[in-house]
Amino acid sequence: MTKLPKLLVQTILILAIVLTGHHVSAEEVVPISEINTSPANFDGKEVKLRGVARSPTRLPLINLKSYILEDKSGEIMVLTEADLPKMNEEITIRARVKSLAIVKGEALGLTVTELERYEQQLSI
Repeated sequence: MTKLPKLLVQTILILAIVLTGHHVSAEEVVPISEINTSPANFDGKEVKLRGVARSPTRLPLINLKSYILEDKSGEIMVLTEADLPKMNEEITIRARVKSLAIVKGEALGLTVTELERYEQQLSI
């Protein structure tokens, strides 16, 4: 009888390690080029992106705000309901990737919507 609880504890520990490891990898920053080259792989998923904010756009009549996020691998337009970020400063965001349609692996109407913006850590 003592083997069953020990086996159960080991199984729970293994599951905890596997699940924690998966969670950590989901928190990694995704290069923008990966989304641009394989949008079907990211459709409907949340990603973490890091880059420099550029080209702000605000259309008050339809309450649309967007900016371009650029990293070393490429750039992508980000829609936001929050205040526009400071331009030319590096930011990190959590965003959802969606496409209106995917035809033969090509995304039509690819949108990246900011869900959360993280404070940048200043190194001293």
